[in-house]
Amino acid sequence: MKTIKCDLCEVTADGEAFEDWMQALLPHYMDAHADVMKGKEGMSAEDKKQEMDKWMSDNRVRFDAV
Repeated sequence: MKTIKCDLCEVTADGEAFEDWMQALLPHYMDAHADVMKGKEGMSAEDKKQEMDKWMSDNRVRFDAV
C-alpha cells in the first residue's frame, strides 16, 4: 500500500496500484481543486486530452517512485 500526497496540496490518498490511488484521490480533486478543473473549460478537446495525459504520466512517475 502506498500513501502519496496530492500534487497540489498536502492531502494524501492510499492505493495498492496506481489506478487505486487515482480513484482514491479523485473525490479530493473534484472537491478541493474544482477551480483547476474548471480552468480548463476553454481548452480544445485535444488540448485537454494532452494535458490530462501529461498529468496522468507525471502522477504515475510519482506513484512508481514511492
